[in-house]
Amino acid sequence: MTGLPLDLRMRRPIDAALASLSQGSAEHCLSDHAFSNLYFFRAVHDYHFLPGEWPCISGCAYDGTRHLMPLFDPGAAPIDALRVLLEGHDCFYPVASRHAARLAPDRFSVCASRDDADYLYAATTFAEYPGRALARKRNQMRQFLAAHVPSSHPFDQSLAAAARQVLKGWMAQKGKGEGEADDAACLEAIDLAAVFGLEGYLYFAEGQPVGFVLAQELQPGVFVMRFAKGLDSHNGIYPYMFHHFCTQFPRRVAWLNFEQDMGLPGFRRSKMSFQPSAMLPKLRVRLNPEGPLPIDSEYAQDGVRIST
Repeated sequence: MTGLPLDLRMRRPIDAALASLSQGSAEHCLSDHAFSNLYFFRAVHDYHFLPGEWPCISGCAYDGTRHLMPLFDPGAAPIDALRVLLEGHDCFYPVASRHAARLAPDRFSVCASRDDADYLYAATTFAEYPGRALARKRNQMRQFLAAHVPSSHPFDQSLAAAARQVLKGWMAQKGKGEGEADDAACLEAIDLAAVFGLEGYLYFAEGQPVGFVLAQELQPGVFVMRFAKGLDSHNGIYPYMFHHFCTQFPRRVAWLNFEQDMGLPGFRRSKMSFQPSAMLPKLRVRLNPEGPLPIDSEYAQDGVRIST
């Protein structure tokens, strides 16, 4: 089953299936469960749509694992149907903990990689930067506000050119060439923000664009930060942007999801520095007669609880 390459015409049926799958998940909703994420990274992961009674997205994880993202609760499908679907694939992934918990442990193996886990933060983390652990973030934001007089504008297409300017500057300051980061996906997000319901702000300092955030509401009050870019020349821009989004967005913001770190040390340090409230595991499910496997114990090594 090779499936169909993703295109925009598939957005409505896939988003409808994912909305049903994640209904009621609140802050435990996985960042992957939205068509926007699939579409922006369709080339990186070779995503294809497999329609049918038990629809899936086939893809290739960052570690090379060939997987199927079920667009249904895997516990609702017959074992024989799941076995047929998995032919040519290594596992079902990502599967939320609440769905994996309903699978018979004598029929399925379940494991997870720390690299895949979503970072989940209470919005109060960014609204207040409370406590000693976040003192550096408080100080960085204060330094930014002392050095600059920022202004913010709700993102719309009139600001697309300014957002692209920020992205270009971010790439230059990071020493990244075209295609060496998420620039292609970010450019599409800038151009298609309205199509996918991405919301956020463009930030200026002294009249020049210095940062932007584009977020998507996964569940009421739960937002995933799809793209956040700020110029390193403006120290404290990220703590300021996240604080501003959580305190000034016109609807309630209760949780932010920063997605996974892909095992990249720089991403991991940055995301851990904001003191996540929990990690959301993205489980890999296999039909395995040998029985269940434990969730990767590396989750506990960061001192952050595994959210189930």
